[in-house]
Amino acid sequence: MIVTVTLNPALDVTYRLDALTLDATNRVAEVACRAGGKGVNVARLLHGLSGGPATAGGLPGGPEGGDGAFPEEFGGSEVVAVGLAGGTAGTAFLADLDEAGLAYAFVPCAAETRRTVAVVDSGAATVTMLNEPGPVVTPAEWQALCHRLEGLLPEATVVVLSGSLPPGLPPDAYATLVRQAERHGVPAVLDADGGALLAALSAGPEIVKPNISELARALTARHGAPGSGEPAGPPDAAGGAAWMRQEGARAVVVSDGPRGLYADTPDGRWRAVPPEVRGGNPTGAGDAAVAALALGLALGWDWPRTLVRAAALSAAAVRHPLAGQIDPAVYLDHVGRVRLERARSESEDSQCR
Repeated sequence: MIVTVTLNPALDVTYRLDALTLDATNRVAEVACRAGGKGVNVARLLHGLSGGPATAGGLPGGPEGGDGAFPEEFGGSEVVAVGLAGGTAGTAFLADLDEAGLAYAFVPCAAETRRTVAVVDSGAATVTMLNEPGPVVTPAEWQALCHRLEGLLPEATVVVLSGSLPPGLPPDAYATLVRQAERHGVPAVLDADGGALLAALSAGPEIVKPNISELARALTARHGAPGSGEPAGPPDAAGGAAWMRQEGARAVVVSDGPRGLYADTPDGRWRAVPPEVRGGNPTGAGDAAVAALALGLALGWDWPRTLVRAAALSAAAVRHPLAGQIDPAVYLDHVGRVRLERARSESEDSQCR
């Protein structure tokens, strides 16, 4: 069983427009409202990979489907979503999980679950996000969530920890959960940002999955001058990943948009680059990669197999308008065309010079 933890879930509202004009009235062509948050998106995708609705009607394939057959290689992994939900938005949030058929064990909180708004400009192929900070979580609610997770860990194979921390939680909240899972021998996959990410590294998560911007912010926060704010330019994925492993992460997978994934693992370093994907909504791509990483741990895949599927799923997620769902045809097309190559270490590079 894979457990996904979303400490700051959201009721996601997506507006699709033909073109977005700032400082003007815009006519919305399409509206979607659903339960979201990074861990929920991962759970929705994992549920769909086993034949549920998150794959937009199921996936073609089977024993005759070859290497890309979803039921053959992805099926049978139960998933349970855990988090905090409250207020009217929280009620709507849980109702959507029920409608989707997702198993969950959310803890009630007194404050209102946040809302996020994604404005998708179809003409420009851009997505503008408006994210509320989230409810203020009390110490009692935080302890109730830890207790809820404790009851699930004896049956868990992997724990996924994703997204931002709501106000009220300590900055080392993810570090606490990583150590809690470790006591049960359950590996943790961490997808976080800022102080929550930095504080969790020393707890030894099995896999850390920053995107290139999150890696840059982490490097700036740890090594930059006080008050330096955003990094001046893109970081070196190899150097940043190596640093995160030195800080305690057992493996680091950096996602870098169309440039694919860079992985620094105990078994070596790789780059996995999918074929070019034009247009789409990139907001769910990272969650798709995390879903594949969790499945790789749960099902005992080696790193090459895991990374190829993570890159292909990410590309398939970009082509779907809603986070937590994928375009199965894109996955099946891409899984055989992902370019996987070994990446040399710094010592190997120096020997070649």
